[in-house]
This record gives sequence, C-alpha cells and structure tokens, in this order.
Amino acid sequence: MINLKFSTRYLLLAACGVVMSCAPARMATPTTDTLPSNALQPLGRYQLTGAGQLELISSAVHFGFTFEGKECQLFASLPSGQSHNYLQYELDGTYQKRLRVEGGAAAPLTIAAPAAGRHTVWIYKATEAHTGPIDIQKITGPKLAALPPPTGPLIEFIGNSITCGAAADPSEVPCGTGEYQDQHNAYQAYGPRVARTLHANYILSSVSGIGAYRTWNRTGPTMPEVYEKLDFQATNSQLWDFANYKPAVVSIALGTNDLSDGDGKTPRLPFDSAAFVNSYAQFVVLVKTKYPQARIALLNSPMLNGQKRTKLQNCLTAIKTKTDAAYPSAPPVALFFFEPMQAHGCNGHPDVADHAILAKEMEPFLQKLL
Repeated sequence: MINLKFSTRYLLLAACGVVMSCAPARMATPTTDTLPSNALQPLGRYQLTGAGQLELISSAVHFGFTFEGKECQLFASLPSGQSHNYLQYELDGTYQKRLRVEGGAAAPLTIAAPAAGRHTVWIYKATEAHTGPIDIQKITGPKLAALPPPTGPLIEFIGNSITCGAAADPSEVPCGTGEYQDQHNAYQAYGPRVARTLHANYILSSVSGIGAYRTWNRTGPTMPEVYEKLDFQATNSQLWDFANYKPAVVSIALGTNDLSDGDGKTPRLPFDSAAFVNSYAQFVVLVKTKYPQARIALLNSPMLNGQKRTKLQNCLTAIKTKTDAAYPSAPPVALFFFEPMQAHGCNGHPDVADHAILAKEMEPFLQKLL
C-alpha cells in the first residue's frame, strides 16, 4: 500500500528542491577582479612609484584595458597636494568625457557602459606635466585585462601649450574662471587627433609657455633645458629613459613663445634670431641623439601672423639647412607650416574645433613621413 502522506511530502520537497537549486543561479553576481597598476602598459611619460602605483606624468599619457559587464571602478589619486586634476576616457572606440580627480578623494571613479558585454577602455591624462601627476592605484571590475599599445608607428609631438591642448576646452569651466588646467584637453589636441586618424601611436612632450631659447615671459627654463627631465621640471634630478620608445617621427613645434611680446611686466629684449636658431638647432641634435632613426619635422605656429610668422619660418628654414648639412647621410629635416588661424579658445589658444582643423591640415604631411 502506498503511503499518501509520505508521497505528497516527497513530491513537495522535490518541487522545492528544484526551486532551491535554481535560485542561486538567478542571484549570482559577476566576479570582481582587481587589475593592479603595475600590470598596465602606458604610452607616454610615467613612472611606477615605490608604493607600486602608476604615476601618469605627461599630457595624454594613456593606457587601455577591457572589462565585462556594465561598469568598472578606477582608483586614482593626486600625490602632490593638488586641488584637482583631470583624466579623460574613450569607451569602445568613442570619446566620452573628462573625469575630475579631486585631491584627497578616496572614492573611485566609475566607468559605466550603456549595456552589458565586453568593453574596451582607454584612459588619458588630460593635463600637462606641470599641472602635476595623477596616480593610478588599481582598477576593479569583472573580467579585467590590460591592453598593450596598438600596433603602428609612433609619433612624438614636442611643443608648448598648443601641443598640450591647453586652454582648448571651456565646455565645463568657462574661459577666465577656475584654474589653468580646467580647460586642458590633451586628447583633442592636434597631435593625438592626427595620430589617431593615421592609426599611429603618440606621446606628447609639451610644456605651456616654453620656447627654444626663452619662454613666453622669461629667459627660461627652455625646452632644451627640461626635455631630458622626467617631468620637464628643471629642478628635478630624475631623468626620462628615452630607451622606452622609438618614434618613427618627432614633430617639434617651438617658437610661439620665443616670439612673444611677454607679459608687459618682466623686461624683455627683442627677438634674437641668431640665438633662437643656435639653441633650436642644438636641441634638434639632442633629439637626434635620443632617436637616431626618427624623421624630424619642424612646425611653425598657427598663432603667428605677419612679420613674426615670416621670422619664424625663415628661422626654421635656417635650422633645417644647418641640420641637413651636419647629417648629410640622414633623411632631411621636414618643414610644415600651418595656415594662420584666428583661435577661439581661452587666452588666444586654439579650441577643440580649431585643433581639428590643425590636425586635418597636418594629416597629408605626416602620412608621407610615415
């Protein structure tokens, strides 16, 4: 005889067992991974600190990683007492926005995707070295993996505030307000723009206000004096290791600040063409010692017009002649002259739209060199 009470209890328990066995699958959450900063593969000037953090230094220094799901967290901090600084990022090949990093902030920055799936992220430092470094501690999220730099030739862009993308983006903080770095946007500067179009990698070695033999309002420090320093600071004893990269092309855009009229307060002598040519030519030699195989390109300034434009272009031609004579077996120095521009950014600088124009002008020139 069948025990109906037992049979009924058994069927109920069995049914509950099915439900219970399914419940954990419904409630499961993605595993959170941690990607340490020393696993990242940055492109640009950086250093790993004694604490094992990745210190981003130069404009547009960048690294990539992938994650799976809808979001990940980026842990960033400011090591040198800055009030704030900026990163910016690209998600799945599309530029997103700048990310403000607050001094002393402990909370991570969240990078969210519109839908679940496998996503690719590239993080960029929006600001220049003189703004201060940004430390990356780690990234957390599901199924993280660091990305190496893309394959392709490398271009190094040496220059001043224009090359930095300084004063180019007042979309969040209007011109004349905030701090100098509040309008920096290195990702949208002409160098990174044209490099991405040409499927080339890039690094920026640029300092606002700097020149070949004097700055915009002082006698120095100049680019030849700071180029070998890790963070372009004349007082820093740490040197950059140029063996890290081998650019195919080095683009140098100096002269805007050498020809500046100054700030109206500091005494300033008239522009000295001979001093400019000699200092600039020696700097080109320095660059060639670092990268013997690289093509050297000298750029004028889109911000100069009239006599100043003519003076700069004549000086650049003289530097080319001098360098080519000193290196007869090397490829000749290339010259590229931007068209004069009425800039729309802050304090007479190109804005993001102006940088797009400059990049488009430069594209066929760089394409030939590459």
